[in-house]
Amino acid sequence: MRKIAFFDFDGTITTKDTLFEVIKHHKGVLKFYTGMLLNAPYLIGFKIKLTTNQYAKEKILGYFFKGMELSRFQKACDDFATGYLPSIVRPGATAEIQKLKDSGFGIVIVSASAENWISAWADKIGVQLIASRLEIADERVTGKLKGNNCNGGEKVARIKSVYDISQYDEIYAYGDTKGDKPMLALAAKSFYKPFRK
Repeated sequence: MRKIAFFDFDGTITTKDTLFEVIKHHKGVLKFYTGMLLNAPYLIGFKIKLTTNQYAKEKILGYFFKGMELSRFQKACDDFATGYLPSIVRPGATAEIQKLKDSGFGIVIVSASAENWISAWADKIGVQLIASRLEIADERVTGKLKGNNCNGGEKVARIKSVYDISQYDEIYAYGDTKGDKPMLALAAKSFYKPFRK
């Protein structure tokens, strides 16, 4: 039997939004809160549905990281992924991933966060990763996403671009927001906010 499980990352596996946490890691808490205050109109615009999630995210990414050398950015992301990130992973998620791996499931993280600050952690625990990608130009971060934000229906599109799900006998999915619901609908068994105890 072929078995696969898709996990959302922020909020499902982690206790915090890793975009915000990685900004703090890169820039420090003071610069984080100052930047968030200056970019509040974009965040509010998204919350009240005047702008898209991608537009608001790119404004935040651009403010903090535009022009940063990719090598320096990636090193800091790897440090975050191997140093701080494990401290905000939910124990229940860790246990579930291990249980599924022991049962023969392939594990895939499907995240709206950028692959840059998840990949080192995913590699370490031996799972696959599908995530938003940052646009890079002249070896520098532009602040834009390459393609669509990996959220909502885009999660399903990205999954189907990599996996022929008709070939799997068992499909599980785990999520915690409405942006995960299209992915949850793919699965024979879906779990909503399963590790919040």
